[in-house]
Amino acid sequence: MIETSQRRMNSPGQVLFASLVGTTVEFFDFYIYATAAVLVFPRLFFPASDPASSTLASLATFAIAFIARPIGSALFGHFGDRIGRKKTLVLALSTMGVSTFLIGALPAYQTIGVAAPLLLALFRFGQGVGLGGEWGGAVLLAVENAPPRKRALYGMFPQLGAPIGFLFSGGIFLLLSRWLTDQQFFAFGWRLPFLASAVLVLLGLYVRLTITETPVFQASIERSEPVGVPMFTVFRHHARSLFAGILTSLATFVLFYLMTVFALSWGTSALHYSRASFLMIQLLGILFFAITIPISAMLAERGRRPVMFTVTVLIALFGLVLAPLFTAGTAGAVVMTCLGLSLMGFTYGPLGTIVSELFPTPVRYTGSSLAFSVAGILGASLAPYIATWLAKNLGLRYVGYYLTASAVLTLLGLLLIRETKDDDLVTSNL
Repeated sequence: MIETSQRRMNSPGQVLFASLVGTTVEFFDFYIYATAAVLVFPRLFFPASDPASSTLASLATFAIAFIARPIGSALFGHFGDRIGRKKTLVLALSTMGVSTFLIGALPAYQTIGVAAPLLLALFRFGQGVGLGGEWGGAVLLAVENAPPRKRALYGMFPQLGAPIGFLFSGGIFLLLSRWLTDQQFFAFGWRLPFLASAVLVLLGLYVRLTITETPVFQASIERSEPVGVPMFTVFRHHARSLFAGILTSLATFVLFYLMTVFALSWGTSALHYSRASFLMIQLLGILFFAITIPISAMLAERGRRPVMFTVTVLIALFGLVLAPLFTAGTAGAVVMTCLGLSLMGFTYGPLGTIVSELFPTPVRYTGSSLAFSVAGILGASLAPYIATWLAKNLGLRYVGYYLTASAVLTLLGLLLIRETKDDDLVTSNL
């Protein structure tokens, strides 16, 4: 009776808010690093005679988190599939929060020399480990508590944390750029978002600690289904699902980091936009990102694959017009950003649900987290770096071709999976 009472404490609003607030905090922390990697770190942590070289070095540390994410996925996925979603989510959020706070307190290169970029890379690694465990657990918290035929709608709530976190981070950097002089911004202003993230982390931890375990995982425990080493089981019995999940997520990552990190870097350097003006363009685009997430989730309740097939074809076509739009003045940059981030919302909304539904309950945390994290390595970790190199050496249109190629690979991944909207998550498929 006590266990039943505890399960009833998780109301729909409580579950959805808990899944949303955690990913909002995580993505806020992640994006303030992405913004600083373009605007701040090349100047303070990677001094060089060539600004382009400093930017490339800074973007390389940006990639470290994506390399760390599979480690976090394997680590937190193991415990998430063994001891439960709730406890693991608390640990993942704590790891991310501490790493972000330490970045904000890190002395610059002029103060501690080469130790500065080394410690920056270490703390960035910590961010990646935390995020590797956060995303999968947050999606499962929503999806495994969802009523029948509402999994895509519930699963899009943690996805909404991405645009909300970006709005917070971009908005803060925009305000700091307007309130502070350049000297003040580089002296201390850039640190404020990193240090202030501690407040958001505490809020997220409080909300996470008030929830109870998901009924789907609890049912699996009662049937004595947990496996010894979930990662080994995924590789041994669900390699096809893992491979398909990676490819299915690939274009999403490439698209987003081209529209945010690369676009901000290229727009404020090669195209000479001011930092504030281009952040304004991106914040406008993020609104389209946020609006299209719930629309795509509603459409996905009728079928996951048709929605993903359609939007992936559109992403491939968008790659062919990316360069002409980006170089067509302010109006073209606005259209490019809003169109690209609208497509991002359409592909991102149902993605978490689709990937999580590929795996059975005893390995769902590990399998979905690994698929998403490995896709992050392939599709996001080096995307800003590759795009910058392509734009400088071959021309901006090759950045668009890069996006189109990633969409083709995602279409191949979608061909490998079946429709999962009617699957029963409680039933084990091990």
